[in-house]
Amino acid sequence: MATHTDIARAVVREAGQTLAERAGIRMADRPAPLWQLLVLVNLLSARISADIAIAAARELYAAGGATPSGMARLDWQDRVDALGRGGYVRYDESTATRLGECARIVLDDYDGDLRRLGEEAGGDRRRLIAALRRFPGIGPTGAMMFCREAQAVWAWLRPFADDLSLRGAERVGLPASEPELGGLVPKQDTAALAAGLVSIARNADLAERVRGGAG
Repeated sequence: MATHTDIARAVVREAGQTLAERAGIRMADRPAPLWQLLVLVNLLSARISADIAIAAARELYAAGGATPSGMARLDWQDRVDALGRGGYVRYDESTATRLGECARIVLDDYDGDLRRLGEEAGGDRRRLIAALRRFPGIGPTGAMMFCREAQAVWAWLRPFADDLSLRGAERVGLPASEPELGGLVPKQDTAALAAGLVSIARNADLAERVRGGAG
């Protein structure tokens, strides 16, 4: 019979690709990747498919928006055009405006470096989530998404599992508890585990495949 550890490893193996990985972000505790994650989360927060949001993020990075200063230098039409190339057309105009506002906040309030946002939170998740929600376009879901992904490089967030992750855990018979889930995989895999559990929460067939692969 598969143990919880077996199942958790199967989750990481079968479904553990993070959103950052899908968007081509090389996560590190550095200004550029953290900004790119914020952009990605902003795009994913709209009612649009993840594939389109990820494609649009890649287009924005390629156009020069991979840093806050780069995004600020792009004019509004440049952002709209990049979003359009990624297929992000329903919300392109409002999103182009929001991304410019987000870049300005990071430049003005954090000197272009989102590591300062983490430092100012002082290890308090609630403070981090509140700070993230100051960015236009990022609500509770987006803030949770950022934390799920950022735990890959911010050790003080580990283990982080939001309600959707915990729902996925229950679906494959894992404990719906952050501390217990965090003990099932190496610390560097907690973001992958959370990402996999979110996918499982949304896909019953994937849950079945993971259970089968853990045996």
